[in-house]
Amino acid sequence: MSDTTLYHNPNCSKSRAALALLEGSAVSFKIRFYLDEPLSKQEIEHLLSLLKITPHELVRPNEPIIEDQNIDIERLSSTELVTFMTAHPIVIERPILAYNGRATIGRPIERIQALLGGDSVS
Repeated sequence: MSDTTLYHNPNCSKSRAALALLEGSAVSFKIRFYLDEPLSKQEIEHLLSLLKITPHELVRPNEPIIEDQNIDIERLSSTELVTFMTAHPIVIERPILAYNGRATIGRPIERIQALLGGDSVS
């Protein structure tokens, strides 16, 4: 089984671009529709370790749900923020590619190309 996973939101143009890039590559991968199958706290923490970022860096701060619920992201602890992401996966940055024990957020798409290295050429 592939250890390559695209955390994908089909409504996001950047995520669709990442999917197209992977489909045109020689890389075997699986797709995780994280809005339909939300990540657990442990999965988010694992992704954060692969990404080498903090929970605050994984949040899309302009998602309407943050304002609608009057959430001050900056005041939340890392633990609280991970819990918030499990309940509201729409706030997670996208797309994310986990590949060979590393990961990147595909904004810009060139980050995914860089992570894949030579494997991205079909």
